[in-house]
Amino acid sequence: MIKKQSRNAARQKRHLRIRQRISGTPECPRLNVFRSNANIQAQIIDDVHGHTLVSASSEAMKLSNGGNIEAAKLVGAELAKRALEKDIKKVVFDRGGYLYTGRVQALADAAREGGLEF
Repeated sequence: MIKKQSRNAARQKRHLRIRQRISGTPECPRLNVFRSNANIQAQIIDDVHGHTLVSASSEAMKLSNGGNIEAAKLVGAELAKRALEKDIKKVVFDRGGYLYTGRVQALADAAREGGLEF
């Protein structure tokens, strides 16, 4: 009998496969996305030193509805603004095992419009 895997466990396996190929360096850190039903979070991470350089989330920004596309756009723009303040312009995008559509895509597009390159 085949045991069915949960959606989150399948996402975590996809994320591990992605992370085997993607890594953040001090010159080009990793932009990681985490999406839940109620909120969306993004971090720019230097994997060599294991430090989070910049972060933004709908929860920290006190958005009334953090689980929609508009909130993802605001989080992406805020993350780009904070990154540019710390002279981070080029990043590698890590979608975290999520499909590149909807909120994840909206966050990425807003970060690009804010000045990040990936």
